[in-house]
Amino acid sequence: MDKTIEVINEQLFAVWFLIGAALVFWMQAGFAMVEAGFTRAKNTGNIIMKNLMDFCIGTVMFILIGFGLLLGEDLVGFIGKPGFDIFTNYAEFDFSNFVFNLVFCATTATIVSGAMAERTKFLSYCIYSAIISALIYPIEAHWIWGGGWLSQIGFHDFAGSCAIHMVGGISALIGAKILGPRIGKFTKTADGKIKIGAFPGHNLAIGALGVFILWLGWYGFNGAAASSVEQLASIFVTTTIAPAIATIVCMIFTWVKYGYPDVSMCLNASLAGLVAITASCDVTDAAGAIVIGAVAGLLVVFGVWLLDYKLHIDDPVGAVAVHCMNGIWGTLAVGLFATPTAPEYAITDKAGDTIVGLFYGGGLELLKLQLIGFLSVAVWTTVTITITFLIIKKVIGIRVTAEEEITGLDATEHGLETAYAGFLTYGDRIGGAALAMAEDTDAVPVDDAIPVQVVENSGNTVSDVKISKLSIICRQSKFEELKNALNSVGVTGITVTQVLGCGAQKGQSKYYRGVEMDMNLLPKVKVEVIVSKVPVSDVVKAAKKALYTGKIGDGKIFVYDVENVIRVRTGEQGFDALQSEN
Repeated sequence: MDKTIEVINEQLFAVWFLIGAALVFWMQAGFAMVEAGFTRAKNTGNIIMKNLMDFCIGTVMFILIGFGLLLGEDLVGFIGKPGFDIFTNYAEFDFSNFVFNLVFCATTATIVSGAMAERTKFLSYCIYSAIISALIYPIEAHWIWGGGWLSQIGFHDFAGSCAIHMVGGISALIGAKILGPRIGKFTKTADGKIKIGAFPGHNLAIGALGVFILWLGWYGFNGAAASSVEQLASIFVTTTIAPAIATIVCMIFTWVKYGYPDVSMCLNASLAGLVAITASCDVTDAAGAIVIGAVAGLLVVFGVWLLDYKLHIDDPVGAVAVHCMNGIWGTLAVGLFATPTAPEYAITDKAGDTIVGLFYGGGLELLKLQLIGFLSVAVWTTVTITITFLIIKKVIGIRVTAEEEITGLDATEHGLETAYAGFLTYGDRIGGAALAMAEDTDAVPVDDAIPVQVVENSGNTVSDVKISKLSIICRQSKFEELKNALNSVGVTGITVTQVLGCGAQKGQSKYYRGVEMDMNLLPKVKVEVIVSKVPVSDVVKAAKKALYTGKIGDGKIFVYDVENVIRVRTGEQGFDALQSEN
């Protein structure tokens, strides 16, 4: 009976292992949504394509070489023996282990996408993705998980704070540095100082969805390798506590510092807490998870500030602050917060003795091992990824032209007019050919047009009746009241435009991800009306009554003389062109 239960448990955990792999794969969607939401609409298709190809290219490279280097027979503790067992030893191949490590490999590559977003050549990015999946990640991961030298001395990284997130974060840092900032991110003022520009993401809702997808996937990321229900439950607890605490701490800190709780920074903080707990999720208790999360919540804000204000490295989504800095912190945190645990889960040194973190009476031994692991993997990653990017830059170039960057990578790299067809997106380019095609499709043949009687030389000529144009600039919140007021005095035709502008208010200062934005251009609504029968004074009076609050920013009304009006369909002019055809 006991044997049967043991077999069932083994089968259940084998199934959970594969479910965990599927959850980690689903994290690709999370990364894609975070990166797309935190960047501009004109680059959305490019972001999606890069995340898609990270996994697809990574799969090919992992089959060909990566899997062997990671989990092949250990060669002097440095690399696994390359092989093609997936083809030559199909009957005995460990498919579960293969697919689980494959999805981890793709995660490492995808971290870099966000930091290099909006200005990287797609071909260059694909080459980078192939190299990190084939060589850079598998070799250092072998040291930690494949029986290599770090695992032999007792270094502990249960789910990848070091092997995945720190490696991806360092690669992101170096890639963003070599690539250079987006146009307008850092500009020199007249006095020689660096002014930092903010580029708010185009869709915060998509970014938030990505964070929630990643948080869900992280339960598989951290928990898939658990070997008992008790260990799995413990991992779920720490994987929940750390990001929650990180987010709360970040919210409080940004609220105090900037006057508002920063939404995008708090989303980054959730991910920072998840990254930080990943290495120690199996050996840390609730108290340790709280401290790890609290530090992560502050560290992510510091990281974003450091890159912007001191290093002047442009990271559109905060990948370096989230993955590099908190990957390092999570790796070292094992040496501080690893608790005494059951023998089968305990961290052991090279001699086989159990070791715990500094704050649990273990001294500096484990912290020293974690420091060795962090430094060795960091040096490996820094050297190999720098060589990779410099070779790519030298051979084919790594950055798109200024014109392509301004236009957007969707159009220039993928031939997409926009990733949001059918929606008006601020700042995106809609080609004239596309508009012409749409208008031609809807055009009505002359023979089928609505019959009208064109009156030439009517009694009301252009010179007989005064025609006026009123351009009304108002608050967005006042538009409905204005529209109703205009209708009440007989104005039936209006043209509405969402505009940016400033007047007596002279803008206001706001913060985006810790960068002060001089909001000299405030969002307003411009309503234009042309009147002849309706007296201008009535329109002005109605508009003033609807818009008045007595505060700066109520808007302005401009009145112009109009020389002529022509109705295209009928040819009517002047007063007649403005009249209803009821």
